[in-house]
Amino acid sequence: MSDAVAAEKLYTYEDVKGHTTKKDLWMVVHDKVYDVSSFVDEHPGGEEVMMDVGGQDATDSFEDVGHSDEAREILEKMLVGKVKRNPGDPKPKTPAPLAPQAPGQQTDGGASVYAFFILAAIVAFGAYKYIS
Repeated sequence: MSDAVAAEKLYTYEDVKGHTTKKDLWMVVHDKVYDVSSFVDEHPGGEEVMMDVGGQDATDSFEDVGHSDEAREILEKMLVGKVKRNPGDPKPKTPAPLAPQAPGQQTDGGASVYAFFILAAIVAFGAYKYIS
């Protein structure tokens, strides 16, 4: 689907909630709807983290990890539309304001990334123990 066509297509949260399997996985990030099914097996954080937010608004999870520009470009290729809000839907998630940055200063989300992977490992281990 071309970006222009995808940008015009509207989906409700009910539409998105119907796509929660590994082979049919959608999520919302910043009020845009993405079909991430083709990326589940390639996701560096593992499929569990994507499955946990499938069919819902994944904006906070996506931003908390501190995804790279490359990850954002990959995500944009999976765009299928935008969210059409109905009464009772979750409020839009807005990005946190960025702190002013001195020239040449770099931000490092390293601690957040490690915490995310540790949490993902704990969840995966718990799921493994629960299933077996």
